[in-house]
Amino acid sequence: MSDKPSTLLAKYGPWALVTGASSGIGEAFARQLAAEGFNIVLTARRQAQLQALATELATKHGIEAEALGIDLSSENFIDELMAGIDDRDIGLVISNAGFGLKGEHHEQDPQQLKDMLHVNSLAPMLITQAITPHMIKRGKGGMLLTGSMEGFMGFPQSAGYSATKNFVHALGEALWQELKPYNIDVLTLAPGSTDTNALTSQGFDASSMKGVMAPVEVAALGLRQLGKKRLHVAGAANNLFARLMSGLPRKWGLAMAEAGMKSALKK
Repeated sequence: MSDKPSTLLAKYGPWALVTGASSGIGEAFARQLAAEGFNIVLTARRQAQLQALATELATKHGIEAEALGIDLSSENFIDELMAGIDDRDIGLVISNAGFGLKGEHHEQDPQQLKDMLHVNSLAPMLITQAITPHMIKRGKGGMLLTGSMEGFMGFPQSAGYSATKNFVHALGEALWQELKPYNIDVLTLAPGSTDTNALTSQGFDASSMKGVMAPVEVAALGLRQLGKKRLHVAGAANNLFARLMSGLPRKWGLAMAEAGMKSALKK
């Protein structure tokens, strides 16, 4: 990353909270922040995997790293989370946890749709709402919300997921403006296809897709842009696609999005 190790830590430290930290982009965020010198609270459902990562980062970087096995789809997750970080001076929140469902909307499992809404949309809304008073009191802070290229419009064959990410984009944009007077930076990061387990679980073959980015690259781009932008699209190809889609009539964009999604799911 281009930032010196002390820059982010001095601006937002000493503690960072990373959700969805057990793998993929979340794990990449955790590793990079630990290397910067942050103490870290890691959250995800997989406690054993999370604890292994926390132990590794603490040993390697000489930091404090705590693992909270929390399911963000549960009804009372926010109480459990806030209790777990109650005595930590959290200055940076990486709200990264999320998952997607692909295919016809009417064929999706209702419980999975509900869980996705909780994890992708409700969780970042409640986490940012709960942590803001602490950041206001300390006089500074940073929040990074992981959105998606699908957060710019509705994507056929991914209706529910794209709706949750549209929510994240709107939330991040509003908070970016609202929290300026409190010296709290907010960035919405919009990755495209990223080489994670989530890509495979949704039915995609990363080896057959173009422009797939590594999680470490996506996380580094997000941390570099925090405090500089309201929204950052990760990757040159994704930026080009976003500009192209925004310039098209909406019905053409929707048709292209549907065709692209169907093609990718067949591979």
